[in-house]
This record gives sequence, structure tokens and C-alpha cells, in this order.
Amino acid sequence: MNSSTTGVFNEMKTAVPTTHFGGGYAVTVGLGTPKKDFSLLFDTGSDLTWTQCEPCSGGCFPQNDEKFDPTKSTTYKNLSCSTEPCKSIGKESPQGCSSSNTCLYGVQYGSGYTIGFLATETLTITPSDVFENFVIGCGERNDGRFHGAAGLLGLGRSPIALPSQTSSTYKNLFSYCLPASSSSTGHLSFGGGVSQAAKFTPITTKIPELYGLDVSGISVGGRKLLIDPSVFRTSGTIIDSGTTLTFLPSTAHSALSSAFQEMMTNYTLTNGTSGLQPCYDFSKNANDNIPLPQISIFFEGGVEVDIDDSGILISVNGGLEEVCLAFIDNGNDKDLAIFGNLQQKTYEVVYDVAKGMVGFAPSGC
Repeated sequence: MNSSTTGVFNEMKTAVPTTHFGGGYAVTVGLGTPKKDFSLLFDTGSDLTWTQCEPCSGGCFPQNDEKFDPTKSTTYKNLSCSTEPCKSIGKESPQGCSSSNTCLYGVQYGSGYTIGFLATETLTITPSDVFENFVIGCGERNDGRFHGAAGLLGLGRSPIALPSQTSSTYKNLFSYCLPASSSSTGHLSFGGGVSQAAKFTPITTKIPELYGLDVSGISVGGRKLLIDPSVFRTSGTIIDSGTTLTFLPSTAHSALSSAFQEMMTNYTLTNGTSGLQPCYDFSKNANDNIPLPQISIFFEGGVEVDIDDSGILISVNGGLEEVCLAFIDNGNDKDLAIFGNLQQKTYEVVYDVAKGMVGFAPSGC
């Protein structure tokens, strides 16, 4: 498959700014008629777009916006259990019917869950991009670490995910850029052309419900690590905007950790924490410009992603006493590997779902 394509990312059909929320990123969209704005975390690892709904009879987590009240929208409509969206989400998560034949859904995440009513509502992305009868989840029992956001914007691959629901307008094409600093603004864009600078790798068919990519190797300081490619093929890898850190098979993480330590021998190692290794105490280097070895991830098709310095290390408690390599050991070589959002920073990450490709263009924001 070609590793590049033509076009320029300067004529996006729709672009909305992103905001940093904890370990994820959110955009503000409108729901209902009259429109009410909500900050939703955008997540390529999940499908359903949902928000917390009044009366929150089962309990809700704290959020910055007022909760959505379906009784105050003239376009809100619960879906029955016989509808295709209800059958679709039933294949992916537990769902059932209320006594009035209203479709109920339940979705579990690594950091929480949502349970509620499946419905259609008007979704407003920009004043000119309005989608009627958009399938959403109206969550009445929700919990988890959502950092003040009002719910999720599902950018996954199923029929109820946003790319599929808006395909007639956006042609199953979207992209985002996450800035190096959480105080800066990135963007989430839909439709439009693709940058000549973007190099593409195929979306694998081995993980049909997620955006699976084939990793072919890792380099540290310009040196390719001696990792058998079968290590990555065994576990499989997905790219996920909703996961912060990158999860690696044990064999790959061990090689990366060892090579990184070899190039950081001038700094004080600590015991590490929460599965993160190696970790350093930089408290005595507060005024130093610490040169970090370049870490690069290679994907099928000759695609090389050079990790920005902001995605190489992470502070455990916000200070300099425990700063760790921002890659987690899966604990084995069989569990799914994840290319997280911290390592995607500064790239325009392009999801050309119609063509089955994910691309990376440097200096995207």
C-alpha cells in the first residue's frame, strides 16, 4: 500500500478546537433543540456518542457543563428495541428493553461505564454542520474518570460511531492533532483533503472493531531495537485517542527500557511505580535542559513516527522526583498493544476509514 497520498490539510470541511481533559482530549458540540453545548472526550477506541442525562436516577459523575435534559429538547426521541441501532449496540455491549420497549444500553470502559437509553437527537458540530436523528446514548447511570467532561464522542468503526453516521457528509475521513503542551489548542477535523506530508499505514483486518495497525519496530537514539516482528504480530496493536500511555508487549518494552536506560546513565534512577520503568529523579536537574534520546515507532508501509519529547516521559505526581518512561509493559506478549495519545502529539493523525488507512503528518499543530 502507498505510504503517501495527495492533497493539503488547509481546506478542512470542518475543524473544531480540542481541549485537554485529564489524560484525554475533548471537543465542544451541540445537542438538542434548542442546542446546548457539551464538552465530550473524543475516543477512537469506542463507538457510542453519549452524554449524562437528567434526572441521573442511577447516579452521575461530576461534569463542568449542565447535564443534558431530554425533556427540554424538541428533537429528542428514544429508540425502540426493534431498531437497527439497538441491535447494533447489542452486539457490542449488554443491552435490553424497558417495560415500554425502549432500548437500553450499557458500555464498560477501562476508566468507567455508562448505562442509559439509546435515542436519536440533533448533533451540531458547527453551525453549518448539523445532523438530525443522530444516534446517541442518554446516560442515566454513569461513573468513572472523565475529568469534568460530559461524556464521549465515539469515533470508532461500528455503524453507530460518528464516522459512519456522518459518512454522507464527511466521507469517513477525520483527523486530529494533539499539541505538545496541554495549555495549547489542537483540533479535531472532519472531511476535506489529506496532506502530502502524511504517510499512511493500512488498518488491519485482524481487529475489525478497532483501528488496528501493524507495528514493525522501535528505535531509540537512531538505533533499531532487536525485536522480532512476530512480537507485535502476536499481540496486535491499536491506535487510540482515548488512551494516554502506549502499552507494549513485554519483550518490546524490555528492549525499549534497556536501550533508554543505556542512554540516560547520567541521571538518577528510582525504583519505578505503577508498572512504569525506568523512572528518574530529576529534582537536582530542575534548571537543566535534559537531552532525551529520540524514540521512533515504525509501522507497516515504511511509516516512521518520531515521538515528540512531550510524549517520551511522564511525571507520576506532577513533580520531578518520579519521572518515568511513558510506555507501559503489558505484562506479557499476548495482550493487545495500544499506541496512546501521549505518543501521538504534534502529528496530524489522519483516519481515512473509507480507504482503510491511518496516516501521520508531522508538525500538524
